[in-house]
Amino acid sequence: MRTRNIFAVPAGIVVVGIIIGVLAPLLEFLGNPGNMGICVAGFGRDIAGAVGLHQDTAVQYMRPEIPGFVLGSLAASLIFREFDPRGGSSPMTRFVLGMTAMIGMLIFLGSPCRIVLRLSGGDGSAFLGFLGFVAGVYIGTLFFRKSFNLGRSYGQSTTTGLVLPMIMLGLLALRFIYPPLEDGYQNGVLFYSAYGSGVFYAPLGISLSIGLAVGFLAQRSRFCAIAAVRDLILFRHVPLTLGLLALLITAFAVNLSLGQFHPGFEGQPEAHNLFLWNFIGMLTAGLAFALAGGCSGRQLFMSGEGNSDAAVFVLGMLAGAALAYNWGLAGTSEGLGPNGAIAAITGLVVCLGIGFANLKKRQPKGC
Repeated sequence: MRTRNIFAVPAGIVVVGIIIGVLAPLLEFLGNPGNMGICVAGFGRDIAGAVGLHQDTAVQYMRPEIPGFVLGSLAASLIFREFDPRGGSSPMTRFVLGMTAMIGMLIFLGSPCRIVLRLSGGDGSAFLGFLGFVAGVYIGTLFFRKSFNLGRSYGQSTTTGLVLPMIMLGLLALRFIYPPLEDGYQNGVLFYSAYGSGVFYAPLGISLSIGLAVGFLAQRSRFCAIAAVRDLILFRHVPLTLGLLALLITAFAVNLSLGQFHPGFEGQPEAHNLFLWNFIGMLTAGLAFALAGGCSGRQLFMSGEGNSDAAVFVLGMLAGAALAYNWGLAGTSEGLGPNGAIAAITGLVVCLGIGFANLKKRQPKGC
């Protein structure tokens, strides 16, 4: 007899939002970059730099939170017998969506979770990113109403389902074997920043423990920013929305108590005030997430459950981070990268093309 999942009920989802709302600002207080206690975009970018996929020396660090998310989800899915290896649903399309989503997030400078954390820290420039994110998810719901579908996934071997968790375990092992040096730069096979946001990180044990805890709780609660907005639009279903709101309110209270609340538009950490591109960057990312069936965090958590389609999306995000910094697409505190505007528009066009190309024709009644 399967045990009742207390975290999947509305009260449980709110509790998970509160817990993440405490842990994320705490990570900032303990050393992570400002308004970036938890950010899949920023952390994925830093990991891509750490393994040499890009050479921007300001953003290179093997963040343990990302492997923690996947391995925490894996532990929960194994304990509660929900590990279900599946895949084969348009993997190349999902890889491209992952790349596009990451580039959009890095134009804005943050994942959906970081939108919430930036707002809770007083960063007014994040509001246009939030509106863009909601707009992207809304466009995604229009495609779903027109029978958008990336195809059926199929059962796969346990070995296949464990591929991404094992990759994450390997990355975590490298972090232990080759820790950052005092002056930054390369240690063994890993690269580390000597300046910039890459030099800000919480202690390894705390970061990993919080990553594992968040992965475990998110797997149990199905916590997902995309689902929170999508379910509200399509079904007027509010539990996940309440969980996201609980995260925002709790993070605001914790930031206030820790002296990390700094309202305004200027001087915010890893943020810029190009409102149009904040909007378009997250519009593109939100649409990519909606078409793929989950936000950046949810893709990591599903990977821990054995979903290889989500794993392909995650690898696409890492590739997108490399392109964003090798090709000058990502935003910076000074503004947009030299090719960022082109990338934002191109990414939006790519997502719309994927949406229209995968509309399934409905069979006439009686056929």
